[in-house]
Amino acid sequence: MLSERRLEVLRAIVQDYVGTEEPVGSKALTERHRLGVSPATIRNDMAALEDEGFIAQPHTSAGRIPTDKGYRLFVDKLAGVKPLSSPERRAIQNFLDGAVDLDDVVGRTVRLLAQLTRQVAVVQYPSLTRSTVRHVELLALAPARLMLVLITDTGRVEQRLIDCQAPFGETSLADLRARLNSRVVGRRFADVPQLVQDLPESFEQDDRGTVSTVLSVLLETLVEETEERLMIGGTANLTRFGHDFPLTIRPVLEALEEHVVMLKLLGEAKDSGMTVRIGHENAHEGLASTSVVTVGYGSGDEAVAKLGVVGPTRMDYPGTMGAVRAVARYVGQILAES
Repeated sequence: MLSERRLEVLRAIVQDYVGTEEPVGSKALTERHRLGVSPATIRNDMAALEDEGFIAQPHTSAGRIPTDKGYRLFVDKLAGVKPLSSPERRAIQNFLDGAVDLDDVVGRTVRLLAQLTRQVAVVQYPSLTRSTVRHVELLALAPARLMLVLITDTGRVEQRLIDCQAPFGETSLADLRARLNSRVVGRRFADVPQLVQDLPESFEQDDRGTVSTVLSVLLETLVEETEERLMIGGTANLTRFGHDFPLTIRPVLEALEEHVVMLKLLGEAKDSGMTVRIGHENAHEGLASTSVVTVGYGSGDEAVAKLGVVGPTRMDYPGTMGAVRAVARYVGQILAES
């Protein structure tokens, strides 16, 4: 275990390096921080931190920079989550409150996160595998043509056209709508097939074919829409950090373009709590020079998806974690109210 003083020296090195982009020397630490010891003592502490792999000397410079291990200790033990100011929180709420539908919520969230953190923002669409049915609407477009509208608890809306085998009367349609909703509203997608399997038998013989067709379209919609989607924004922000990527920024850009990689990355975040992956903790090689900060969001206690940011390991962790957490909270509130 490191002594309290050495932890303070590590904290100062991380803060200075993130703030100045320059390797940090003992003289600068003495001048900028009230560590209460001589430069010689700080040099000894820095040598000990270097021996244990928390900091490194990037080149012949006298200064030191944090390693992935150093950033990890900083995040786990030394960095709190920096709360946003009242004006920042109001700005988030006002910006997100203007959203008109789920696509707009996700698009606004991506832009907002990218602007707040000046990193790359990644927002996963609410997963329908974890969603519940809010309402199923059935509309008659013609005597033998219907529109099915599926609305989820996260505000996602899916529409499907249905061509029926025979005309379907308004009374039968109203009856099907009522019975269908009484069985599926508030229930998880995975439970719906079992809940509706015997529904056709409760209708008159002449209507059973149409009821079965409607149910098959509904179930197909549930299966289709479990495909995961995400939106990424602010990639241009990475160009500000060119010198933070050892060789080239290209592997990072390629990883970001691979949505499968990013979905896997979000999926690996074990729970809905805050997750910070630093440098080589990211399994994908293209992201080994980045840090990824993610958190779950949802309309209730359970997360329905995740959002976060990707940036260089030289990241303002307290500020980024604070912004990601605040945005997730507001998105959750919007989904709950929508």
